Parts: sequence; C-alpha cells; structure tokens
Amino acid sequence: MIKNFEELIKAAKEQKKMRLAVAAAQDEEVLVAVCNAAEIGIIEPVLIGDKEKIERIASENSLRIHSYEIIEKKEVDEAAKAAVSLVSSGKADFVMKGLLDTSILLKAVLDKEIGLRTDSQLSHVMVYHIPNYHKLLFLTDGGMNIAPTLEEKVKITKNAIAVAKAMGIKAVKIAALAAKEKVNPKMQATVDADVLKKMGQNGEFGEGVILDGPLALDLAISKEAAKTKKFESEVAGDADILLVPTIEVGNGIGKALTYFAEAKSAGIIMGTKAPVILVSRADSHESKLNSIALGSIIAAN
Repeated sequence: MIKNFEELIKAAKEQKKMRLAVAAAQDEEVLVAVCNAAEIGIIEPVLIGDKEKIERIASENSLRIHSYEIIEKKEVDEAAKAAVSLVSSGKADFVMKGLLDTSILLKAVLDKEIGLRTDSQLSHVMVYHIPNYHKLLFLTDGGMNIAPTLEEKVKITKNAIAVAKAMGIKAVKIAALAAKEKVNPKMQATVDADVLKKMGQNGEFGEGVILDGPLALDLAISKEAAKTKKFESEVAGDADILLVPTIEVGNGIGKALTYFAEAKSAGIIMGTKAPVILVSRADSHESKLNSIALGSIIAAN
C-alpha cells in the first residue's frame, strides 16, 4: 500500500514508463512539472500546442525538451482533440490539461468519435497527505458533480475505489458524509448514505470494500470522536475515502486541508477510459508532479 507521495513517485518510477499527452502545453507551471516528471523517469511526454511558445518557455526555464515529441496545434481546441486522440488510439496512456479551459478539454474527452467516454460518471478524486492523519485520504467529489443523485454517487464511489485499489489499498474504507449519523428523510444526504451502506453490505462495490454512512466528518476521521459518541464502525476514525454529498462540501474540505492543514495533494478525473489530469493554476508544482505520478499509476492498472 502506498502511504505517502514519496512512495507514490517511487512506485511510478519502478513501473513501465507511461506516455502523457499534454494539451496546450505552453503553460509554464505545467511544462516545468511535466519535464520534472520525465527527468525522474515517470513519464514520456508528448507536448501538443504552440511549438514556438513551448520552446520559449523551455528556454526561459532551462528545460531540456529536445528529445520530446512536440505536435504543433496553435488552437487550443485542436490541441485538446489531438491530445485525447492520442490516448483513445493507444498512442498515449493518459492526458493532462495545459493552458486551456477545462470545458474545452472535457468536450474533447466526451467526444463520441475520438473521446474517452464510458458508461460511468466523470468524477474528481483528490488524494491528500495530511500531517496529522495516519494514511492518505481520498476525497470525492469536490470538483465536478454539483449535487449528484444516488445513481451518480454509486458511480462516483466506484471511481474512487478504483483509485484507492490502484494505490494498493486492499480493504477500502469509505465514509458517506452527512451532517449527522441518523437517517432523516428531510436530509437527502443521510438517505442516500444509508442506501449506499446497504449496497456495500450486499457486495455491490466489490470485495474488500467497507462503506458506512451517514457519517459526520468527525466520526469518519477521528477515533476519539467515535469513542466519545459511542459510535461503533469499522470505518470510523479510519476512513480511506470521504464521499461528499455536494460539491460545496468537497470543495470546502479540500481547500481547508490545503490551506489550514498544509496537506500535500494530487488530483485526477476518473470515469474515462484513461486518467485525465486537470490542474489548477493555484496548484503547487509539487501537487502537479504528484498528480502526474498518480495518473501514471492508474494508467498502468
């Protein structure tokens, strides 16, 4: 089981090198992270975008890109299509967003002819290494699905399980979050969590998965809180995955972990034929590198 990002990067180095298609690669922060990942042996990059700008950024940052494949696509929508096409045709293993809007890349990802769509739900999975938590913590979905239905939560859950298992977690513990532990018909999050729990008990999420809910956040991550409240659960205080009811909850928890708890992170889009890395300009260089390593591990599974 991978316990931190140092181990994640080490694992990515030890496996077969994955080919990463970078859409609109003329982004300084992204290009630096991609070149770093290539230099330490995680990936083989394919840079798609404005070649002149890519080469200028590389020169200004002393990046050695002479051995990388560069595909000239000045228009960002064409760069997105080219990057996704490389993955769907098997010429690359996963794709990363560069200097273009997320909507443009996702349009290419969902294209019926060249895209990476499946019958699953696209969802965002964040992985956090928090100084005062005893293992990596997965959070979904604070980036894509606004107010998912029960059916969508099932698919979001399965996407997160796939990430956790790719990271070597054999017994995946999931907390379906809500504001309280008792089911209340007026609080849809508690109703959905209860259904998800019963699905887990029936084996609908596969072997080695324990899902409990509804759980408040304190019970999910703190054994002390569970003991004080006399709440017994295999998940309480030991959750691997936090399944949030709405995007606001996930976004708030994620940003609190980053800015208050100084957590390190990586993020990935799941539910596609291959991983999609969507990084924010606010993400640190370290976070971008972690996300590339995470994508590489998932692409290899």
